[in-house]
Amino acid sequence: MNTEQLVSTFVEYFEERGHQRIVGSTLLPPPGDTVLFTTSGMHPLTPYLEGRPHPLGRRLVNVQRCLRTTDLEEIGDATHLTVFEMLGTWSLGDYEGPLSLDWGYGLLTEGLGVDRSLLHATVYAGDSQCERDTASLQLWQERGVPVEFTVEDNWWSNGAVGPCGPDSEIFLWNGEGPPRSTPTRDERWVEVWNHVMMRHRRLDDGSLVPLPQRNIDTGLGLERLAALLQGKSSVFEGDLFEPWRRLLPPLWHLDEPSLRLVCDHLRSAVVVLGDGVRPANTGRGYVLRRLVRRVLTVLWRENPSYGLDDFPDDLVGHTLAHFRQDMPPADVRRLLLDEQRRFRLLMERGRQVLDRPRFRGPLSEEDFHYLHDTHGLPRDLITSLRRG
Repeated sequence: MNTEQLVSTFVEYFEERGHQRIVGSTLLPPPGDTVLFTTSGMHPLTPYLEGRPHPLGRRLVNVQRCLRTTDLEEIGDATHLTVFEMLGTWSLGDYEGPLSLDWGYGLLTEGLGVDRSLLHATVYAGDSQCERDTASLQLWQERGVPVEFTVEDNWWSNGAVGPCGPDSEIFLWNGEGPPRSTPTRDERWVEVWNHVMMRHRRLDDGSLVPLPQRNIDTGLGLERLAALLQGKSSVFEGDLFEPWRRLLPPLWHLDEPSLRLVCDHLRSAVVVLGDGVRPANTGRGYVLRRLVRRVLTVLWRENPSYGLDDFPDDLVGHTLAHFRQDMPPADVRRLLLDEQRRFRLLMERGRQVLDRPRFRGPLSEEDFHYLHDTHGLPRDLITSLRRG
């Protein structure tokens, strides 16, 4: 099953169960929001989780693109992406957690053909503020799915304050041979679907108060599940990355972790540009700038002749088409090449500055601040230049 078929199957399954499809928003959160990018499918729906009536009703389904910078250092493993898509469902004060889990189990086993013996669930164990999630435990026991209890791993929130609640996560075995151990003890258990019982609001003092309604918020990682259904060992081997793995290796000879980082960061940069962000020294623009510069650092470390001049037009067009963005590919290439030119000049200036006697030894925090404020050299670039 390819990715587009998975999306159709998911949406139709929940539409048959009374959910209305809402249009996924861009990576940019609503005006006034404090976060730089949309990090989860529920982010644009926060007002409705807090009680505002949604114009399409109380059962919703969508596909939302997300960006998480917290996972940048993990890019290169089998499961993490900077920009990804989240398949989501919501109950805004309608049905409860066990029904959501039962539908999720049904879609995976009957709709997508996943072997029940390859599933494992985790459930909230409870603490001094919130009781154990016995309803989810009972559902999984009735379905014959093994359960592991956790506390922190099964509590979901979108920040230090705001809507939150216990969750039950569904894992799929991605190892050779029969499943073994549990999700917290064996990384071959891959989390694919999170069902959050969004019932609480955390206040500034850390206490919990009930939300006006008891919600369900679920998120299923599209690229991650698609790769597993396709029998692949990583998200970078799924159908969405097939053009990348076919076109880039002949151009740039990289080891596997570096190839994965380059694929992820370039793909993410194209999506961010397609949503209207432009390179800058602060905010969203700096996230974009950092993605491009991390790519160039990897390429130039391997071979100084590598560069984005060779970045295939087909990959730009493929990415824009998948995310349904209408920016002309030529404009994306122009912005990427302009950023490459800027970074090359900064690298040359940085080498000259760091070659001064003052900066040849260990650098203090004062040195890092001076190099940033006076010469525009960020810490990660300084570290990279000194390694080089």
